[in-house]
Amino acid sequence: MLCAAFGITALLLAVPYAYDALRFGGALYLLYLAWQAVKPGGHSPFQMRDLPVGPPRKLFAMGFVTNLLNPKIAVLYLSLLPQFIDPAHGSVLGQSLALGMTQIVISLAVNALIVLMAGSIASFLAQRPMWIAVQRWLMGMVLAALAVRVATEARR
Repeated sequence: MLCAAFGITALLLAVPYAYDALRFGGALYLLYLAWQAVKPGGHSPFQMRDLPVGPPRKLFAMGFVTNLLNPKIAVLYLSLLPQFIDPAHGSVLGQSLALGMTQIVISLAVNALIVLMAGSIASFLAQRPMWIAVQRWLMGMVLAALAVRVATEARR
């Protein structure tokens, strides 16, 4: 959001190789996630298991890289939000930041609901091992299909 507000993501879209590098990086990450789901001994994200407590720095880095490799959010900020910015209503930077923060707050609320629901889904699936296997393969196929789409999608 800050990159879009300060115009840095415009550079990303103006330089085709930078956009392509980000796009292919995102596709590779999706393929990695798909492999993690379907490989022998792989785990479903809904499968209940004890996880080691990760240091906050590592957890932050994982989230940062995941978001950094998502070119769709840059496109959202560059194509959708500017439609709602009117220089006659004050600072363009201030409006960009306000709209971006609004989107972030809404995303946090939606993601929090997903996290809370994941616990219920995990309990449901823990009692049904066949569902876990089906879900793993379904998720792996969807992630692989998304990776192919991201890698083959032309710039707009």
